[in-house]
Amino acid sequence: MKTVLLTGFEPFNKEPINPAWEAVRALDGWQEGGSRVIARQLPCVFGDANAAMSALLDELQPALVIAVGQAGGRVDLSVERVAINVDDAPIKDNADQQLVDAPIVPGGPAAYFSTLPIKAIVAALRAAGLPASVSQTAGTFVCNHVFYGLMHALAARTDVRGGFIHIPYLPEQAARHPGAASMSLAQMVEGLRVAVRTALATDRDAVVAAGATH
Repeated sequence: MKTVLLTGFEPFNKEPINPAWEAVRALDGWQEGGSRVIARQLPCVFGDANAAMSALLDELQPALVIAVGQAGGRVDLSVERVAINVDDAPIKDNADQQLVDAPIVPGGPAAYFSTLPIKAIVAALRAAGLPASVSQTAGTFVCNHVFYGLMHALAARTDVRGGFIHIPYLPEQAARHPGAASMSLAQMVEGLRVAVRTALATDRDAVVAAGATH
């Protein structure tokens, strides 16, 4: 049976909960199409997060990896297209680090594209009644750090597909951030289920104009 690795971060920036971890851990052990999901938590710490991801790749040898992170300003399930080789933190991480204009991999490529079928995933999410879009930026905090580190590691593992999905606040978080959008945990869990199912079933991404996925 193939392994699907889903990762979510620990809470950060004084939030008591992280929807990314709550959503991925709800799918731990779920089986689909001859594959089994394993959910693991990552530290919200520059460097440590990528070390943890690398160790998971070596330990679990997954066929598919989807890292998930919280993006409090987002209104939907945002399937990320590209990770860039820079840490430029707007806030401190959980180890009190605030990196500025620092390369994630010195000398590494400027960017990596997701190898997930991002537009097919967005289409499937919308067909399931879930708000979704292709995102053109994963930011420059620990989410992008992990996304870039993951894709850098997978560059040498061409049989493994990977990428990143951002999710909004949970309603209880949005209540503390006036005007912020939110999504129920049930919707997030179903969205990740759809994303995994679509990634496993889709060899070639949908060819859809960018405007049709925003």
